[in-house]
Amino acid sequence: MARYTGPVCRLCRAEQKKLMLKGDRCKSDKCAINKKRPAPGKDPKARAGKRSDYGIQLREKQKLKRIYGMQEKQFGLFFERALRMTGITGENLFVLLERRLDNVVYRLRFASSRSQARQVVLHGHITVNGKRVNVPSYLIKAEDEIAVGETSKGLVIVKDALKEFGKSGVMPWLQLDPDAMKGKFLASPRRSDITDLADIKEQMIVELYSK
Repeated sequence: MARYTGPVCRLCRAEQKKLMLKGDRCKSDKCAINKKRPAPGKDPKARAGKRSDYGIQLREKQKLKRIYGMQEKQFGLFFERALRMTGITGENLFVLLERRLDNVVYRLRFASSRSQARQVVLHGHITVNGKRVNVPSYLIKAEDEIAVGETSKGLVIVKDALKEFGKSGVMPWLQLDPDAMKGKFLASPRRSDITDLADIKEQMIVELYSK
């Protein structure tokens, strides 16, 4: 399935939830969710009807997939990998998604959104343990050092994104030196640590894939 290239605010409206797809715009009054705009579609009455269990499970999967900016096939592969791991499948899935390089770059405030982080990685601006890595799905391990490349430290988008560190800091499983533009992935997070996605019901996603 091709990557969605339409207006991303439409995706937030479809889920009636801020998916944080446009960085600073999502925190401003311009956000479609703040404006309480209805979900896209021609029949508001149909949207208001009761959803089936399958429909609810599908929406949870779509929300999580869109938050992390993944295509259907790739998300399915991550789920299969989570299923093979020991422990609770839903929690394993979150851990794998948080370990993605594009997500870590976003979490370290090197980009204002995951889509921007993906571009920063693809364009070769990020190093892992001193080596340039341009694969957004690369899985980071505990104690890995993630940094902005020496020749990329002047990028305006990175400097602007780093301003958020002074307001919000970083997640507890990360460590950041904003002046050196480098950080460390201390350890894989627990599900309870991912507080900004606490409303995602991962068990429904597990049930969807189990059908």
